[in-house]
Amino acid sequence: MRANIEDYRHAARRFLPAFAYGYLEGGAENEITYRRNRQVIEALLFSPRALVDVADVRTGVHVAGCTLAWPAVVGPTGLNGLYRHGADESLARQAHLAGLPFALSTASTSLIESVREASGGELWLQLYVQRDRRIAESMMARAQDCGYSTLLLTVDTAVAGQRDHYRRTGFTLPVRWSPRLLLDLARHPRWVAAVGRHGMPQLVNLARSAGIGPDLMQQAAAMSREMDMSLGWQDLAWIRRHWRGKILVKGIQSVADTLLARRHGADGVVLSNHGGRQLDGAPSAFDILPQAVAAVPRSFEILVDGGIRRGSDIVKAVALGARAVLLGRAPLYGLAAGGERGCGEVLTLLRREMEICMRLLGCADVGGLNSSFLLSDHGGAHRREPLERTAA
Repeated sequence: MRANIEDYRHAARRFLPAFAYGYLEGGAENEITYRRNRQVIEALLFSPRALVDVADVRTGVHVAGCTLAWPAVVGPTGLNGLYRHGADESLARQAHLAGLPFALSTASTSLIESVREASGGELWLQLYVQRDRRIAESMMARAQDCGYSTLLLTVDTAVAGQRDHYRRTGFTLPVRWSPRLLLDLARHPRWVAAVGRHGMPQLVNLARSAGIGPDLMQQAAAMSREMDMSLGWQDLAWIRRHWRGKILVKGIQSVADTLLARRHGADGVVLSNHGGRQLDGAPSAFDILPQAVAAVPRSFEILVDGGIRRGSDIVKAVALGARAVLLGRAPLYGLAAGGERGCGEVLTLLRREMEICMRLLGCADVGGLNSSFLLSDHGGAHRREPLERTAA
């Protein structure tokens, strides 16, 4: 096991060709939001309590009707087959072993049914809605038939963000062969042997529900150019007609939209800027988390993602009122660096760091975390006052 998530990131970079690593790591435009995701988390300082019995630390939580061993979900990420063959199945198995749900992306490279066969754990479905809504209806029906419990409706991708790294690395779907790409592959023989020999991963779920064959150009077109840009709040009623389980709206970036999600019947939201890959200059989820939590009742669940790299980051999120975090890049670093075992190591590391943080913070139960355990640096270098004072 490596020392921290950053070490897995470096190992992933060595293993992956530039185009695959760029897809994993890159943000939109000038990557202002991508960097802010980390900056806001790092600016939050702890206010630890002393002489608290932390011999037994309890980390379990209930989210969207599921019992989680610790407050995290292995979140939805697309084209995971770029990093390892059978990536989505590996992520699902390791999430289950860690006591967490796994959320499968619409842009997954493994079938809904195959992921269920690979894991008996809690599975969620992330949904993009195309103009032909029969595709989304098919995906929801297939997932429910396989026992997927929660739907993540992603609403921040009417179009793909401007990602400069695509041009720098030559990333396209389908791949366009060029001397630069061939040189990139020649420099990464381990990736070619482990991943590339299986061919370019396909958007198999989208293809099956859209009735598209193994033509990656058509699949990519269905994913990007045919997104339903007319999707509105009123369409949550349509989603509810086709999904029996919990519905979380993912990609919320304001308190106002948090309130609208609740008003239109969602069970919760995921505050998210898509890992800094969509609108550059958007806020971090942590920027709006305290205000969003204050605006809705506790029964309305708020999750966050973006920039989670330490177990202590999860503690900060929960202390600010998040029910749980979604893990995006971190498990993928582990997957690329060490295959399925590497993914499991990353999840083990994050939970271990979280438990260490809670003990040092003087909080033995994750349910007792609140903002009194934090100091804020948002008001400037000299502001060091607790966000909230409650009885210890």
